[in-house]
Amino acid sequence: MEADASSPMSAKASIASGLPLSAEPGLGALSIPGYLREVTSRFAEREALVWRTESAALRWTYATLWERSVEVARALVACGVGKDSRVGILMTNRPEHLAAAFGTALAGGVIVTLNTFSTAPELEYLLDASSVSILLFERRVVSKDFSAILGELEPAIHTAEPGRLLSDRFPFLRRLVMIDTTQEPAGARAIEPWPDFLRRGSATPPALVAARAATVKPADVGALFFSSGTTSKPKGILHSQRAVAIQWWRWPRLMGVGDDVRCWTANGFFWSGNFSMVIGSTLSSGGTLVLQPTFQAEEALDLMQAERVSMPFAWPHQWAKLEEAANWNTVDLRSLRYVEDGTPLTRHPTAKTAWQLPPSYGTTETLTIHTSFPNSTPSDVRGSSHGEPLPGNTLKVVDALTGAVLPRGARGEIAVKGPTLMLGYLGVARDETLDAEGFFHTGDGGYLDEAGRLFWEGRLTDIIKTGGANVSPREIDDLLAAYPGVKLIQTVGVPHETLGEIVVSCIVPHDGTVLEETAIRDYAKQRLASYKVPRRVLFLREDELTMTGSDKVKAGSLRQLAVERLGPTQP
Repeated sequence: MEADASSPMSAKASIASGLPLSAEPGLGALSIPGYLREVTSRFAEREALVWRTESAALRWTYATLWERSVEVARALVACGVGKDSRVGILMTNRPEHLAAAFGTALAGGVIVTLNTFSTAPELEYLLDASSVSILLFERRVVSKDFSAILGELEPAIHTAEPGRLLSDRFPFLRRLVMIDTTQEPAGARAIEPWPDFLRRGSATPPALVAARAATVKPADVGALFFSSGTTSKPKGILHSQRAVAIQWWRWPRLMGVGDDVRCWTANGFFWSGNFSMVIGSTLSSGGTLVLQPTFQAEEALDLMQAERVSMPFAWPHQWAKLEEAANWNTVDLRSLRYVEDGTPLTRHPTAKTAWQLPPSYGTTETLTIHTSFPNSTPSDVRGSSHGEPLPGNTLKVVDALTGAVLPRGARGEIAVKGPTLMLGYLGVARDETLDAEGFFHTGDGGYLDEAGRLFWEGRLTDIIKTGGANVSPREIDDLLAAYPGVKLIQTVGVPHETLGEIVVSCIVPHDGTVLEETAIRDYAKQRLASYKVPRRVLFLREDELTMTGSDKVKAGSLRQLAVERLGPTQP
């Protein structure tokens, strides 16, 4: 790996550690059941969540969240869920999703979050890989009817008695439970309506649920998430109880939020980032979750106004769609307080906020953040870094080929370990994923400076090598995302005969906006070193981008599109 041309090499090794985990302020119980008991006791009568339908708004207090979670746990116990049983949850953002997740933990099971964007083949893979014994699912998500999809995947679902499915295709799956049964009959005998499922728990004593919850230890398996699958099939990633709890407890401190948090999200809790960041920032501080089942821009803005949302959580393409919504100029967003800097919401005429998202770095394998600085950290301390290791965490920067630790300032691969590092990948031996010292090699590139701050530069496979220099596409994207009229941007390296690669920025403009390549390159020239300035800027339609299930642009597909668009006449 090469040293950063602008930063001299140092003899100091690129290894940095946070304080001991015992020094982490604000930690509570380190199991999911313990966490739920603590927050619902502390904030019992506060509003925990709101879920608005066309006819009414369903509101749960923290006490209600506890009661509904125990109700699900009692039913799961009655259905045979035992220690470490895997319970699949295939739902959008709705109250039952949270009750199902917490109820699974209270019953001693493992939460398995499944992607509601899944096609039939993708769902087949997830059910097979996860080995869930019971599936709690929402029937209709946008145009999908999951009851019909499941019946096609396993015809025995049409004839088996509830709880008695015997499937060669899914040998561990025994029971399927469906919400949204009022629309029309399920048409599959093995699928049990949600109310019937809950009634099964009436004979399970609450004391038995409490006894089970008390046996759950921090080191036990807590949840199973699946990666986005950008280059292959999604990987199943197992996390401990304490990994989930630690991240939930630490978010309010790092985000600098108070008990006024009313957090809107339309992103599914099957994404580990949403599951960690949204639940932790909100419930750990006694706030309210404002749930939108699926993202609709105008509806989202109306929700923010009606529910006095102070903290919105979205992806970049969703921010852009909010600004294009028909009610953008009429909605009142004065309640917004915790809004990520640089997003369109900070430009809304009624929004007034000086809050900043804390710099951080993490992966699904670390259940989100591994490094960060608290939101209140002075700008001269955090700089443009992605933070320093959080308590209990250690990272090192190594040569990706040899594994040797590099000096401070040298670019290499980021390797991490700590209490929120995954227990492992499904079906993969732990010694095949960690090095001899217990570090997970992330495949991400970056470097540590003299102060021990991490500078993350993206996937190593995405780092652009042009004329002997390394260029981080993220740095360019962060700059050009603020250029007026840019809706989406991703920079890639395109093969070049003499330079190795050239820097090419691919931009989707806002509707009705005309952007000029020369103007954008001139803008970049004023702010970037010459070798980082895009040699070419391509303008694309949004439908030309190939996305992952988590709405990330597939860099490989975009790179190929850029090659085709530029043709043989590259500069």
